[in-house]
Amino acid sequence: MREEYGAVGVLVGPGRSAYPYASTLHVRGTAERLVVDPSLALAGGGPPADLVLVSHAHEDHIAGLGGYDVPVHVHEGDLGALRSREVMLAGLGLPPEAAAETDRMLRDDFHVRGRPDARGFEDGTVFDLGGRTVTVVHLPGHTPGHCGFLVEPDGFLFVADIDLTSFGPHYGDLAGSLADFEASVRRCRGIEARWYGTSHQKGVIEGAGEFRRRLDVFWEVTARREATLLDHLREPRTVEEIVDHRLVYRPHVEGPHVRPVERRTAVQHLARLAAGGLVTEVEPGRFRAVPGAAG
Repeated sequence: MREEYGAVGVLVGPGRSAYPYASTLHVRGTAERLVVDPSLALAGGGPPADLVLVSHAHEDHIAGLGGYDVPVHVHEGDLGALRSREVMLAGLGLPPEAAAETDRMLRDDFHVRGRPDARGFEDGTVFDLGGRTVTVVHLPGHTPGHCGFLVEPDGFLFVADIDLTSFGPHYGDLAGSLADFEASVRRCRGIEARWYGTSHQKGVIEGAGEFRRRLDVFWEVTARREATLLDHLREPRTVEEIVDHRLVYRPHVEGPHVRPVERRTAVQHLARLAAGGLVTEVEPGRFRAVPGAAG
């Protein structure tokens, strides 16, 4: 399904672009056409383009990339992962026993081959399509090179995996960063646009006020994770006990990614709470909430 917002076409995948799909942008200028994040729905062929931009090097955002023999650009922070499937796989931080099956999934299910020809860009890089510009907005945290794109004069800001879903912010990969994600949310909040496009399920939101309201609800998930953690730390716990309790995934969710993501998420929140004086390490490797910190 294709939706139009000025000269920005949004190609919405099955299930409103729920994973393993993601939304793709097709932006038309008078001189060039551009595709952002050719997803799995485009694996059999997508709209014509003179160049491709990638918001970040995750498989669901590049599964259709093989159909484009044109220049491909991504932020310098994700350039290695886009150029090499091996680098992408290593960045997921999975246990060794899961690496081979995940590599097969990347190769066979998402058609990830690596793009050694990919070029890097930086925050603020402008792509001029003729009468229409696409400006890079660096929004790290989900990955080091995660970016949005501001299309003008249409006033369309694509925020990629700051996706406003009820799952909440994801900063649990090996190079994910809670602090960087928070800064990126603040940056998004300050950008005035007419339309705000997400990669998954929530589609396009019209109006800065409504976008900011939804952005606040999205970020509030991190506060709920910390409240859950503080309550669990009424008694001393190890990181592995916190992982068993879960801050991110529901108990029924299984997979090789679950424990690594839970562990990295827990460690980041422990560090932030400890810095705020709300958690203390009572003995090596065991943490407890400071009395009165838990609600």
